[in-house]
Amino acid sequence: MERNRMPKIYPDPWLTDNSISKKLWIWSTELVCYPTNNLVDDLVDIVSKNGCLLLNLAPPPDGTIPEDQQQRLREMGKWLKMNGEAIYESRPWLIYGEGPTETKVGHLADMQFDGFGNEDIRFTTKGEQLYAIALGWPEDGTLEIKSLGGARYNTDIESVEMIGHKGELKFEKTRDALVVHFPEEKPCEHAFVLKLNR
Repeated sequence: MERNRMPKIYPDPWLTDNSISKKLWIWSTELVCYPTNNLVDDLVDIVSKNGCLLLNLAPPPDGTIPEDQQQRLREMGKWLKMNGEAIYESRPWLIYGEGPTETKVGHLADMQFDGFGNEDIRFTTKGEQLYAIALGWPEDGTLEIKSLGGARYNTDIESVEMIGHKGELKFEKTRDALVVHFPEEKPCEHAFVLKLNR
């Protein structure tokens, strides 16, 4: 799938190829890279739907990787070093996620996609562990996960942790949502991974 993605979980593993640049696949003096936040969010969205991301780089004729592309890779690597347990060897959950942003589908759809917002959440699992990945930091410091409210999800949540933050987070489970209170400081620069212990 070229610059495309699934709108929901697909039962078979799938792969999409995307470029580090919104408009170009090859090196050019006009190449502008996606922000790292977009690249991390795209990776999380794709993995939550049982997919894999093949990320294209655009080196010049001498084969060197330009500094702006190296920077994106280093920042993605830093995020994965901290949060990789929610990505590597993970599986989709019952649903891929929630939030107001709809991903566009179809050939080259990513070229018309402007990215995710603070209310978008994606889920992955590994064994019995459930992860909720917030694709943005909530402005008021509180994340409402509607899919985990008592009316939709009757399994108890024993504790909530954020990878990179020491200690458990405060939370309440209401009929409508699991309400998680984020810490004062961000543990990383991009998507924020919650470990939901059941």
